Amino acid sequence: MEDPFGAIVPKGSFLLRRKHPAYANEMYSVKNIFLTGFMGCGKTTVGRLLAARLRRTFIDTDQYISAAKGISIAEIFAVEGEAAFRTMEQQLLRELAAKEGMVIATGGKMLLDPAGVGLVEQNGIVVCLCAEPQEILRRVLQDGEDFRPLLVGENPLGRIKTLLKERHTAYAAFPQVATDGKEVEEVVKDVLSLIKRVESSTFYG
Repeated sequence: MEDPFGAIVPKGSFLLRRKHPAYANEMYSVKNIFLTGFMGCGKTTVGRLLAARLRRTFIDTDQYISAAKGISIAEIFAVEGEAAFRTMEQQLLRELAAKEGMVIATGGKMLLDPAGVGLVEQNGIVVCLCAEPQEILRRVLQDGEDFRPLLVGENPLGRIKTLLKERHTAYAAFPQVATDGKEVEEVVKDVLSLIKRVESSTFYG
């Protein structure tokens, strides 16, 4: 299969000094940064800015799959079913896990599979973005493009609360950054600070 991402960073390089003025003296490993968390928690918005700050390639897995199929995620759910979509996610996850130096915004359920988590943690750092249910619903409604397939029904807020409860244990396994009431730049700074702490504990621990 042709490599859809190209050569990102030479494998085996451990640290890169980022050239963005705000981070000129910062050092980060070339491990991928995977953003997980529930829909509406800011993974795409934060991931795009984070990648720009670190001068990395950014991939949104939902957008990538949608573009590859030529239809929206809602249409994939309707035509091929959720199981088929989850299979596409895991195939893409295997491809991304073999890369380095990327920022990857994952679908909300993509890293709930322990096998997938084991795969990405070999060459990646996972950060979970979170927000309160009411804020999640506000953001999803504000997006207004494709209403999320998993929230279709009469009580989307109740559905959000139910899904968050079901996924709580899986999300809690990752270091978390709250996005409620924050500007995107502030969340990015929080993510970078968390990554530095994780890498320091890994390197020196």
